[in-house]
Amino acid sequence: MIISEWLKHARDRLTQTNCPDPDIDARWIAEDALGMTRQALVFEGDRAISRHQLYRLEAMLDRRAAGEPVQYILGSADFMGLRFRVDGAVLIPRQDTETLVEAALIELRQRPGSPALLDLCAGSGCVGLSLASLAPHARITLADISPEALEVAHANQKDLGVKAELRQGDLFNAVGRERFDIIASNPPYIPTGALSGLQREVRFEPRIALDGGPDGLDFYRRIAEGAADHLNPGGAIFLEVGIHEARPVLDLVKAHLPCAEAGTVRDLNGIERVVFGKMK
Repeated sequence: MIISEWLKHARDRLTQTNCPDPDIDARWIAEDALGMTRQALVFEGDRAISRHQLYRLEAMLDRRAAGEPVQYILGSADFMGLRFRVDGAVLIPRQDTETLVEAALIELRQRPGSPALLDLCAGSGCVGLSLASLAPHARITLADISPEALEVAHANQKDLGVKAELRQGDLFNAVGRERFDIIASNPPYIPTGALSGLQREVRFEPRIALDGGPDGLDFYRRIAEGAADHLNPGGAIFLEVGIHEARPVLDLVKAHLPCAEAGTVRDLNGIERVVFGKMK
């Protein structure tokens, strides 16, 4: 079998299994398994595939056809121009979350000295470690309840060569009485009842990072209630939210923090994706 034939075979099989992006996923698998660039796949499409390469290609294709996200199969995902390791212990970084990073980055760059930022529910570390890379003057702390997720975050920290502290614990329990200038978080926010109806790829991701309680707002309540005790005067909080959650989360922030300013930030699709509050 030659490369172009395998790509057609892979696209056809993924199409039959209702894969949303069969062309892209087939190409990504081939690039990884064959160690080739996108351009090389095109220009060398008549190259024969070895038996060993075909075995690896088919094993990866089997996993994708079964619904496993291609990022888990490849072991990595791109985010904010950086590459992060991912596995089944962490959420796959998404473009939506770049809105959270960009909002927190603007705030970080406006603050003098070495502002301290806490990334709650850090998972792979994509939020906090991206900020550590883009704002090296900041002091970044990542916290997560999952030891397995923190192992992934630690590997990503080493890969990126950035400075950050990693803490294990349930939300603010991970940092004791420490205070920060900024809190940023992408917490679990899917209502429990909606989990079973999620796209099959999402159901491969860790439930602990998805389940936001009966109405999806459990973690926002807890974060809002504890934030004032962990923010310095004039501190700010930035929270990624799901669709239709911006207004209730904004109300929670206003109810628990003495905000001089509070509002939302829209993502590239015009959806209110981030809620922020800046304290007096």
